[in-house]
Amino acid sequence: MTESLTVDARERGLAGDGVTNDQPVFQRLVDALGTACAADGRPRVLRVPAGRYLMRDRPTLWRSGVSLVGEGRGATCFVLRNPGDRTTPVPLAWFTAQQHGAGPDNHLADVTFAHFEIDGSGVTTEEYDPLAKGLGLQYVLRGRFSDLYVHDTAATGFGCDFLQDTVVEGVLAERCGRQDSGEQMGGAGIGIGIGGWGRVERLTVTACTSTGNGTNGIFLELQNEEWEPPAGIRITACHTEDNRFGISDWGADGLLVTSSTMLGNHQAGFDVSSQGTSGIGGRGGIVTGCVIDGNVRDGVALGNTPGPYAFRGNRISRNGRYGYWEHNLAGGDEEAAADIVLEANDIRDNGLDGVRIGAAVRDCAILGNRIRDNGRRCAGAVGSTGGGVRCSELSLTDENADWPADGHLGKEVSVGGRSALVTRNTRTELHLAPLRPGAGTAWPQGVPGDGSPYRLPAAPAVRAGLAVEAAVLRPRMDGNRIGDDQPVRTQTHGMRITEDGSWTDGRVLDNDLSGNAREATRFDARPSGGVWRDDGA
Repeated sequence: MTESLTVDARERGLAGDGVTNDQPVFQRLVDALGTACAADGRPRVLRVPAGRYLMRDRPTLWRSGVSLVGEGRGATCFVLRNPGDRTTPVPLAWFTAQQHGAGPDNHLADVTFAHFEIDGSGVTTEEYDPLAKGLGLQYVLRGRFSDLYVHDTAATGFGCDFLQDTVVEGVLAERCGRQDSGEQMGGAGIGIGIGGWGRVERLTVTACTSTGNGTNGIFLELQNEEWEPPAGIRITACHTEDNRFGISDWGADGLLVTSSTMLGNHQAGFDVSSQGTSGIGGRGGIVTGCVIDGNVRDGVALGNTPGPYAFRGNRISRNGRYGYWEHNLAGGDEEAAADIVLEANDIRDNGLDGVRIGAAVRDCAILGNRIRDNGRRCAGAVGSTGGGVRCSELSLTDENADWPADGHLGKEVSVGGRSALVTRNTRTELHLAPLRPGAGTAWPQGVPGDGSPYRLPAAPAVRAGLAVEAAVLRPRMDGNRIGDDQPVRTQTHGMRITEDGSWTDGRVLDNDLSGNAREATRFDARPSGGVWRDDGA
């Protein structure tokens, strides 16, 4: 069997009929090919023809030098099930530090996983287990993961860590993290642990799509607080939608995120914070040329980072709360973030402030942005009941209403003891976010009946283009246009400093703050020092 470098799995005993448990034969094949590679140093390929291959009750331990290649998504499908042991997670392939002693000196080398599907819908564990993944490999060298479709896993779909000289391309992850409440480890579409190879991990994630997953669409997570955040990682041309977070940097250094779309995620489109295992946020990253649109709460949420971080040339629009929100989570790094750059972004049509600085920063640069038409959540408190009110799985309609377009963007609507978040609205209809990623309804206890009473709260009175509610030291603000050109203006002020904020020794030059609904500026705390010049109002 080991004379050929390529082996046909059906010829070697796999049934592929969706009924026979193929896992024992599959494990023997992987072991045989791995042993052969170890003996002569020549990697092997296990080719799997079209079929449904049942992997039942036991994960397959992977071997170095063994590649798995199918005939395409929907053709070659690995079906994961664990009816015989609800305490055992069943990833298709695993090799980990904790279970198998994986490490830099005991790694998987020269492996390719390509052109197949993983169906994880049949795995349910007694308690949430982060190992209940589709793929769960650690310490991979010269790996390639290409054209994979992973869906409905109990934990993370593609959950591989410490990927050196590796490319992850064309992976579609849908509805993964079924058993994750949203607050537990894992539960992502594509989750990659980092830091195990040292200062540099050369990894590219490209052309991947991640939708409806329990936590992140795509995230990078430093696995040990004692490790140095690694550089060398790129995420390009990816799409994340209807996840809790779209793309998250939880511990990289110099992450590059380019030409990606982050749409309709529930917490934030792009997140930097201390939520990862190590409690360390990313730093030194660059996000450029991305569309971050229609996320239920915030477009960009950045905190727990020492900085620097740069956002250049992005569209950050129609998010339910803030376009960009600087804030820190308790328990993480709360020092002032240095050298945060917002440059040439189009930040518009967000529910409240376009940019809100809610945590201390120093030496930040806000340059050449168009911060326009924000504060769309402008409608007052309303409520009604009876005729004309009806709900569907993802909407509420009041035929007698006359709401301003998106005037309730990001609000929480209460209906008969239930609540949902508004993603947009027309004159008579509220569009609602699913109650969790991947869900088909906004309602936790069924759709409210026709005529049910509902209530929407009032909008905040002040909604600025740039709002400062923390200490800002030595900022540079130059060449921005911060205004509102809608027929009915909703962005009340160009710049606001709240009573909790400060703006010290700033250089504020050549900004256009004209055309807001009320005034160019509102300073509840006066700025001090620095230079202000040529700011049109």
